[in-house]
Order: sequence, then C-alpha cells, then structure tokens
Amino acid sequence: MLFLHDVWVNWFEGEENGYNVCHFHEWRKDDSVELFDQVPLIKVNTLLFSYIENDLAELPPSLLKDIFQKSYIRKNHERIQLDYCFVVTDGHGIIAVDTIGYTIPIRKSRIIPRQEQLVFEMVKDVEPEEYSVEYSSNESEKDYHILSLSPEHVRGLTRKERQLKQLLFMALDQLQSTKNAAEVKYWYTEWNPMMYEQIQSREFDAVWQKLYEETLQGWSPKHLQLCEHLIKGQPFFEKLWEMEHESKVN
Repeated sequence: MLFLHDVWVNWFEGEENGYNVCHFHEWRKDDSVELFDQVPLIKVNTLLFSYIENDLAELPPSLLKDIFQKSYIRKNHERIQLDYCFVVTDGHGIIAVDTIGYTIPIRKSRIIPRQEQLVFEMVKDVEPEEYSVEYSSNESEKDYHILSLSPEHVRGLTRKERQLKQLLFMALDQLQSTKNAAEVKYWYTEWNPMMYEQIQSREFDAVWQKLYEETLQGWSPKHLQLCEHLIKGQPFFEKLWEMEHESKVN
C-alpha cells in the first residue's frame, strides 16, 4: 500500500458535489486546516473516483477494510490514529476523505499542489485497485436540483460566487414554497424589468419557472443584487451572506 506523509487538508463537510470541495487556491484564512502525519493513497478507476468525489454514498467495505486505522493526524504535537481516512485518485483527480467513523465520505478535502504532483508521480505506473460497489445510477444521471446545482451551472465561478449562487437558490426555493403570485411577479420584475407587462397575467408557477431558468446560467452583478434583496429580513440567509463577504482567500 502507498502512503503520503505531512499532508495538509482543509475539510469540507457533507458535500455531495466535488465542485464545493475547494482547491488550494480557494482556501481561506479562516478555514480549519489540519496536518496528516500519514495517510494511505489508493488509485481507483474513474467511475469509483467520481462516486466518492460527487456523492455521500456507502464506500466499498473492502476499501474501508484496507485503510482501517492506517492514518494519523498531528494535533498539538500528538499523533492521533483515525479509523477511515485516505487519499484517492484516478490519475486525474485527487481527493482526501475522512468518514469520521462512518462508512460514507463525510469530510472531503483537496491537497496542496506540490503534494498533488507527488501523488501523480507515485501512481503513474500503478494499476487501479478493484473495489465492488453498488452504483445507484450513472454519474451522468445524477439527480441535480435547485439545492444541488449541476456542475455546468457553477463552472468557472469562484468559491464566493458558488456560495452566493447557492444562497440565491435557497432563497428561490423558499419563494417557490410561498405560492404568492404577487411576490414572485415583484421579484421577477426586479430581475427583468422589461418583462413587467408580459408577466402580469401569468400564474405563479409560470413566473417562478422563468425566474429560476433565467438565473440558472452564470453569475453576474444582477444575480448578486437579486440575492441581496431577496434575503433581506431573513436572519439565517443574512448571516450566510455576511460570512461570504467577510471571508478572505489566503
């Protein structure tokens, strides 16, 4: 078995989409970074790598058995043994995983570029391990939805933009639950004033769907403004907004 040493990790917890597990250039000063003293490195096929990176599903029992208690983390000069931690790659992507004692990849992290290069060199001539797993569906058929956007709808966005777009769609999801036609027409007009006349006779669902579909693409000052106005007066959403605006990249 291959091992990595002195590996810096920055855990993202409960993330089912790999695009929210930020690469090193998007790590922030207030992120909680930890140091692995030792961690197993496993090469797998691309399908299994994508399953681990982009899901919160059961890991293969044989994989868990292979890496059980073979990783150690450094904390306050102590060397602490962990049950199920490993770094996995398919030779193209790399992700670190900690199940925190469960059998699903609860915490995920990228690693720093120098260590990524080391991983690629270490596995260059290594055959992928074969692990049996029940795939619920092909990755291309993954069920993306308003609170779990498809990668194509966040591609090219910064960490801050991704987080704010997620906040916008949380607010739009809440707006959908109100079924308030006057309110959704107001917000659609905020987004697209030129359509004011055309939407007045439309039903709630039709207007909400237009707002959803038009905001789905990209990120712009218009998206930012709509998000800021839509969350006003909602303490939970306002707190998330503040956190994004206060955070600084390393």
